[in-house]
Amino acid sequence: MMPCEPKPKVGIIGSGNFSCAIAKRLTNAGYQVVIGSRRPRNLSEVDTCLCNVTVTSLEDCVKQVSIVFLAIHFENYNDCLSNHEDLFTGKIVVDVSNRLKVPKHRSNAEYLSCLLPNANVVKGFNVISAYAMENQFAGGSQEVFIASDNIGAREKVSVIARDMGFVASDWGLLQSARRIESYPLKIFPGWKMPILFTVGIFNVWLLYIIFIYFVKTTAYRWDQIFVKVLNKPLCMTAITVYACTYLPSSFASAFQLFHGTKHINFPNWLNRWLLTRKQLGLIAFALVCVHVIMSVLIMSPTYLSSWYQSTTIVIPGNRTDDVTIPIKTWMVWKGEAACLLGILAFVCMCIIALSTLPSVTKTLNWREWRFVQSKLGHITLFLSMCHVVIMGAPGWAKGGPIKTVQSITFLSLIIPFFTLFFKIIFSLPCINSYVQRIRRGWETSYSKCRAKCSQKHATFGKVYSKPVDKDTSSEEDMMMGSHEEFSCECQDTSIV
Repeated sequence: MMPCEPKPKVGIIGSGNFSCAIAKRLTNAGYQVVIGSRRPRNLSEVDTCLCNVTVTSLEDCVKQVSIVFLAIHFENYNDCLSNHEDLFTGKIVVDVSNRLKVPKHRSNAEYLSCLLPNANVVKGFNVISAYAMENQFAGGSQEVFIASDNIGAREKVSVIARDMGFVASDWGLLQSARRIESYPLKIFPGWKMPILFTVGIFNVWLLYIIFIYFVKTTAYRWDQIFVKVLNKPLCMTAITVYACTYLPSSFASAFQLFHGTKHINFPNWLNRWLLTRKQLGLIAFALVCVHVIMSVLIMSPTYLSSWYQSTTIVIPGNRTDDVTIPIKTWMVWKGEAACLLGILAFVCMCIIALSTLPSVTKTLNWREWRFVQSKLGHITLFLSMCHVVIMGAPGWAKGGPIKTVQSITFLSLIIPFFTLFFKIIFSLPCINSYVQRIRRGWETSYSKCRAKCSQKHATFGKVYSKPVDKDTSSEEDMMMGSHEEFSCECQDTSIV
């Protein structure tokens, strides 16, 4: 057996709660820990878990180790380190600090690299709290983001993070520390616009339902608004938001077909829409779950009389008139079909939601994940539409065209219908193959290419600073090959 390499001695500058938590974690991982402090004290008297940790002065700590965790506040960097610049020459300094505001121009780690120009500054461990550092079963992410201009320093800190039981994520150069430091300051990034959009759609449907059932006609009592009435705009919002999850992909395909290239950025509104599809889908799933619970609560002939067969019991009268008692018995075809389609749609949506979990996503290859998210997602949308049609079709047949257009079931199907319609159009082989060729880099016509790119001839190696125009290019170039012999090298490839 090969002997294990001894683990390096690690130093920690600072004796606060976070430094003690790091010291415990490093000690449990088998590292020798030295804590450097301006006022050294016996930490074993405070916590018995730190009995094997050496506490010394800052100068002595840095001299003994090659890797130093800097666990002090950002405001104290200059006062604490300005007189000890030479001690950190060649050392790996791990900055674990955070700010109260998102850094705009320079991160803490970049400022530290200016104070210690001869040290290898690494940003890391700032997204892990002291409680999560001490408690192995604490909630929250166990991923450590690491950034540094020195590849060797990043690798050594990544090894330490893995030995401590965390998942190391390499974010590249030290300039990525700005994103790493802004990460703990954000609250559910990417959820603001989807939530506001959902609230707006819900309010529109709610106001329309109040107008239809309480202002125009009195169909319900006001005390039924909490479950019976509120369930209607809830399900309408769910199917609308779910349809909007898949609608932007059709807009993206149409945009690329119109321009004939993939090298032109999407409009800002479309790009933001595409980036929020996961959030929209999860919001729709949450709304559907609430809709299912509410529907189960009101699943009775009293609330859903059209779902049940109506019959009467007649008690003959002797000296008085006959007594007629109406009752509801078996569920009719409308209730059976609506329940079946709703259950199938809900099960499919549960599968889609589960596939978004990181632990499940890792078990799926790209084709499997694409099938669940795209094909199964559109099937779920179709089942949801059928569920709504079954509930609204009997009323459409009785009410006529005018009442049909005004009904909530018909209005809630407009956006889902166009979503499926566009999906079918762009799935046709003649159009789908065209879109796939464009997404693989093929240009429809170089004379109409609007992308800011240079085109290089495959045979002659000529480079043009602007798109090739067949009318102005030489006859020799036109005869030596078709337009497919050109490759477009774009300056901006941020398009999805």
